[in-house]
Amino acid sequence: MSGTTEDDGAGGGAVVGLGLAAVGRPAYITPGRERDLGTSRSVEELEADARVLLDAAYAAGVRYVDAARSYGLAERFLGGWLHDRPGSADVTVASKWGYAYVGGWRLDAAVHEVKDHGVAAYEAQVVETRAELGRLPDVYQVHSLTPDSPALTDHALHRRLADLRDGGTAVGFSTSGPRQADVVRRAVALEVDGRRLFDVVQSTWNVLEPSAGPALAEARAAGLRVVVKEAVANGRLVGVEDDPAPGVAAVLRLAEQLGVSPDRVAVAAALAQPWATVVLSGAVTPDQLRSNLRAADVHLPAGWVVSALADHEEPETYWSRRSQRAWR
Repeated sequence: MSGTTEDDGAGGGAVVGLGLAAVGRPAYITPGRERDLGTSRSVEELEADARVLLDAAYAAGVRYVDAARSYGLAERFLGGWLHDRPGSADVTVASKWGYAYVGGWRLDAAVHEVKDHGVAAYEAQVVETRAELGRLPDVYQVHSLTPDSPALTDHALHRRLADLRDGGTAVGFSTSGPRQADVVRRAVALEVDGRRLFDVVQSTWNVLEPSAGPALAEARAAGLRVVVKEAVANGRLVGVEDDPAPGVAAVLRLAEQLGVSPDRVAVAAALAQPWATVVLSGAVTPDQLRSNLRAADVHLPAGWVVSALADHEEPETYWSRRSQRAWR
């Protein structure tokens, strides 16, 4: 069993941040989008929704916001909000490069994003990110490292990322796929000029897919900040879909026993991990965000996380099911 914790109570030191994957583009793999965002989802409508969500997050104390080049216009929405909120300088702004959004703002696009971890892609996208945000982000991450990514072996790219690091931007990486743990360990070991290249890692961890847990604990011990994404498994753990996975049932049962919504249990499990620094909320509406934030008040029964993780899916199964989720 992987990714266990000795302390099942929420509040292991992590805070909740806001990820903009679901509000920067019209289609995504999360459920309930027609209910939450309507059917037209014009650029103007989604920007208005994003601003309302960012206002709610800031008012609630959220100070970490995560975007990406491939999240449609998320960087532009965030940059405009930051420009109009001069008092928001205390927000840590994170973004990612390595994927490009190619969906053309269409709900029915055949392809929504394409991956490129080459030097040329980095050089183009860091300029685009700076332009959209109005400045460099505080954290800039390689988007979705996998074992075959050239970003793990390309020394020319490492040199450019080290230059960014030396200029004051924290350089990081995110991971995806069934071999997250291997990628985390390889990436943490990378050095340029005798210094560790990466300072931040962002990985998927939830009660259905905890396989990266031990590697993330090692990364935290090595001094990296650890950001958890997909704590509610892209909506599988919020109780709105008919999902027969035993881990989903475990979350739903405990939520009913505690009288709270399932998302709070799922997020609380991530917050309880002693190696976690930030747990991202993928909320689309302010109500969803406020519910995620209340996970900090959920006290999980002793031993519950360990028990729930016993029902986790094999990583290959989890990621196969994720890849089959429809862009809605």
